[in-house]
Amino acid sequence: MDRNYMASADRYQNMQYYRCGKSGLKLPAVSLGLWHNFGSNASFDNMLDMCFTAFDEGITHFDLANNYGPIPGAAEENFGRILEAGLGKYRDELVISTKAGYDMWEGPYGNWGSKKYLVASLDQSLKRMGLDYVDIFYHHRPDPETPLEETMLALDGIVKSGKALYVGISNYNKAQTQAAMEILRELKTPFIINQRKYSMFERNIEEDGLKSFAAQNGVGIIAFCPLAQGLLTDKYLHGIPEDSRIRTDGRFLKESSLDEAQLGKIRALNEIAVNRGQTLAQMALSWVLRDGEVTSVLIGASKASQIKENTKIVQAAAFTADELAAIEKILNA
Repeated sequence: MDRNYMASADRYQNMQYYRCGKSGLKLPAVSLGLWHNFGSNASFDNMLDMCFTAFDEGITHFDLANNYGPIPGAAEENFGRILEAGLGKYRDELVISTKAGYDMWEGPYGNWGSKKYLVASLDQSLKRMGLDYVDIFYHHRPDPETPLEETMLALDGIVKSGKALYVGISNYNKAQTQAAMEILRELKTPFIINQRKYSMFERNIEEDGLKSFAAQNGVGIIAFCPLAQGLLTDKYLHGIPEDSRIRTDGRFLKESSLDEAQLGKIRALNEIAVNRGQTLAQMALSWVLRDGEVTSVLIGASKASQIKENTKIVQAAAFTADELAAIEKILNA
């Protein structure tokens, strides 16, 4: 392991950083998610290369969850090894987040949103990563049975215990976000962010009003799956490759979701991207950040070169009104 890693001296020169809601915390325009390719079945050398490259590119935010793997817990364990291998010397320059809310261990206390589960899960996460605290701790999804007050009080207690600096929620809709916010603000808990799926092909946070509500109420939004599981890349411009995630892992992206109409949209969007001097993936990321209401985009990667390509969006020109109108016409066709 490369304990001699020294970060690039110019790592902050190109990345842009945006304030997360009305908090004092800024996040990079591009954050790195460790959902895929950091599990027990992946190359550790490649993980090191990706994380070191990300930090060298100015990505300070690394996003995890207790169940990221495979197997559950593996991504956190591997990230702990990455910190130990050299990234950890920059701990005070890093924003490290993790989550709890999905099924993690057997029995009635290893899932959802009870205080019992959340406190225990964060303790496990900290041990796996070798950390004293995380910067952001999220409740990963709403719990329909546990009272919201219990879940929010658990998050408040976690901050007061020193095990997290800020708290967030993930997969909460507008009404759920408003209810959580009211409780946390009364407690004076530093609630700063909601993590939601958002892309050109998944616009639910616009439709239910969450995107504008969060902006108006000082809550940041970080977007996951901004490339729609790879649909908004050049991978599918000529059909479905045999080694694509659609073929090899049908859990999140179904072949039925990629019909000729959708392929036509992808190709038309790619034409706009080319005219902007961007790849389709770069334009899709830029689009998510287009109006300042989203704080950061969470990218996944399988190799360091993808991270370098994605961070180039910080130099991209702003969208013109004509470009935005053309994109809307394609998406609504």
